[in-house]
Amino acid sequence: MPSKMMLSCLLGAALLSPASPADADGRTVDYHGLRLTVPGDWRVVDLDRNPGACLRLDLPTLYLGHAGTQGECAGRAVRQRADTLHLEPLDGAPQRADIPTVGVDGLGGIPEAEGDSREVRYALRRSGVMATLSYGTTPDAVRGLLASARTRESGAPGAPGAPADPADPVSAVTGPKPVRAQEPFTGAGFDACTAPTQSAMDSWRAASPFGAVGIYIGGRARACAQPRLTAGWVRRQAEAGWHLMPLWVGPQPWNDPATGLSTDPSQANQEGMEAAEGAVTVARSLGLAEGTVLYNDLENYTDRTTWDPPVVAYLTAWTVRLHELGYRAGAYVAASSGAKALSDHHDQAPEAMPDVLWVAVWNGRASVSDADTGLPARTHQWAGRRRAHQYRGDHDDTYAGVTINIDRSWIDIDPVALSGPARGRSLFS
Repeated sequence: MPSKMMLSCLLGAALLSPASPADADGRTVDYHGLRLTVPGDWRVVDLDRNPGACLRLDLPTLYLGHAGTQGECAGRAVRQRADTLHLEPLDGAPQRADIPTVGVDGLGGIPEAEGDSREVRYALRRSGVMATLSYGTTPDAVRGLLASARTRESGAPGAPGAPADPADPVSAVTGPKPVRAQEPFTGAGFDACTAPTQSAMDSWRAASPFGAVGIYIGGRARACAQPRLTAGWVRRQAEAGWHLMPLWVGPQPWNDPATGLSTDPSQANQEGMEAAEGAVTVARSLGLAEGTVLYNDLENYTDRTTWDPPVVAYLTAWTVRLHELGYRAGAYVAASSGAKALSDHHDQAPEAMPDVLWVAVWNGRASVSDADTGLPARTHQWAGRRRAHQYRGDHDDTYAGVTINIDRSWIDIDPVALSGPARGRSLFS
C-alpha cells in the first residue's frame, strides 16, 4: 500500500525529537545524557510522542524511546535494508530473543557483533541505555556512529553515566522451557509485520475469527523490528490457544547484495542451509519446541527461468537442514512462482520438499483447494492438512476496537500428523 507507506514516512519526518536543526553535516540529538550526530538524511522519530510509529528497517532513522503499539506498520519483506539506531532506557527494555544482545560499559569500545537478521543490541550499562542497531550489509557505519556519541556533561566519548541496575534486562533470554504452539488447526489466521501488543492479542482472541497468527522471527529481509518478540510473548500466545506460524524472511529472488538470493543454485543451496540454522537459533531462543514448523517467506518473482532453480535449491536445502536440526519446514510462496517451481520438482525429491506449503494468491477465497492454491488438479502434493492459503493481503482489520494491519489466510494444518523429520538431500546439494 504505497499511500500508507508514504504517510508513515511523512509522520516519521514530522515527529522529530528536540534537537539542533538538520544540515548537510547531520543533526545533533541529545538523549538520556548522550549526544550524537546522525547523518542529514536520517529521520529522527520520538516514540514517546508517536507511540504508533513503526520501527521500520528500510529507512535510515534514529528511534528514541520504548516502542509503542507500532500501529502504523505495513509490509513484510523489504528489498533494501537501511542503517537505523534505536535508543531506549535500559530500564524496561524487552528481553528480545530474536537478535543478539551485547553488554558493554563505555561507548568508546563498542565491540564488533553481527546477527542473522542484520540487527544487534548493545546494553550500555553506564549510560543506562539500550542501543539497537540495524544495517544493510555491514554494521560498521552505524556502530561507528554509536561509538562517537558523547555525554553532555563531559563531552568525552564513552564517559560513564549512571550505572544500570543489575536487574535490568541486558541480555537475551537463554534456555527457555520449550513451548508447543502448533496444535492441529483448521480456520482463519493472520500475519502482521510486528508482534501485536498483548492487549491486542487478547482482544483479538476474544472477538476476531482468527485462531492462528504468523510472526516474523528474523531474516535479512525482515521489514520491521520486533521489540515485543520474546520467549514470554510466545508462551503467552501458546497458552491462550493461538496456533503460531513463525516466519523467516531470508534472501529473496531479486538482485540486491544485502537481501537478494544468489542466482547460482549451489550458492542458493548454501544460503538455504544458513537460513535454517539462523531460524533454529531464534526458534530455540523463543522457546519454540523441536518439531515446530518454521516457515521461509520467499516473495513473488516473474522471471521463472532465472529464479526457479535457485529457489528450489534454497527451499529444499532449508527443508533438509531443518529436519537435521529437529524442526519441520514450511514455505510461504506465491502461487504464480515459488509454488509452481516446487510443484514442478516435487516428485524428483519429495523427501526434500517443505512439509507445509503456504501459498499466497489474493483471490478472496478462504480455501486450500488445488485450484485456490495454484496446484495441479487432484494432486497428491501437500495433501492431507499440509496447506495454508493467504487469500487477502495488506489491509487494516478492527476487532474489539483494536486495529492491526494484516494479511489473511485460511489454514488447514496438522503438524502432529506430519511424518517425522526426514533425512534427504536438496535437489542442488
